[in-house]
Parts: sequence; structure tokens; C-alpha cells
Amino acid sequence: MSTQYFSLEGLEKLKKELAERRGEVRTEIARKISAAKELGDLSENAEYGEAKEMQGLNEGRIIELEELIKNGVVIGPHQKLESVVVGSTVKVKSERHGEQKFTIVGAAESNPSQGFISNESPLGTSFLGKKKNEAFEVKTPGGVVTYKILEIV
Repeated sequence: MSTQYFSLEGLEKLKKELAERRGEVRTEIARKISAAKELGDLSENAEYGEAKEMQGLNEGRIIELEELIKNGVVIGPHQKLESVVVGSTVKVKSERHGEQKFTIVGAAESNPSQGFISNESPLGTSFLGKKKNEAFEVKTPGGVVTYKILEIV
């Protein structure tokens, strides 16, 4: 598993999901399994099969969350940066898109429509290491776009 980067808020969301899956979700699935067992023959019991599948998916997600929390790297707000790093918010300008603001985050927190782009995406990767006033080209599905870094926060 490659290193995943998280904001403090993102890490807290993962911890909250983990707690819910260990507690409430496990309890609800156990209740469904118990109720399905009471219906009789398990070999032809769709409710039992569905509950066991839910249990497997939940336990798989718990393991995934535990790994993310254990191995994830927390990124914080940076001040007076010389170049773009994971956690930076950058204000950029391009002829095609005008001025835009992006925050470089780990893949797990990526949400391009909200301006959170992954450090592993083509755009995020191209921003990393760039300095204020630096212009560079990025190959996108719509063609090559030239961006200029206006500000790094």
C-alpha cells in the first residue's frame, strides 16, 4: 500500500467511521445474522447469506481503515512555503479555466469538484515542487493546459 496523506480532519473522519463499524455496524449485522438463524435452514436462507456478506464487507473495511490510520501521514497547513507540497493550497491561473484554487491532498481525501486534488493525480503531481509565479504545462484529457502559480498557502 502506498503512503496515503490525510488532513487532520480527514484522519478524524476515518477514526469515526472505524468506531462506527466496530460498534454500531457490527452490532446491527450480528442482530441480522441471529434473526436469520432463527428462520431455520441456513442453506436456503437469503437473509442469512446477505447478512454474512455484509459482515465480510464490514470486516474488510475495518481492516482497511486500521491500515490507513496506522500508516497514513497527517498533513497540516503550511505557512510561507517556497514550493507546493502535499497539504498546500494553490491559487493558479490558466487561459482555459481562469483563476482556480486547489488543495493538494492524499488520494483518499480527493474531491476534485470541491477543489481537493490528489497528489497522485496528473494535475496534483504537476503542481508538486512548483514555486510562485512558475508556469508549466499539464496534459489533460482535454489537451495541454498551461498553469501559472499565483499563490501558495
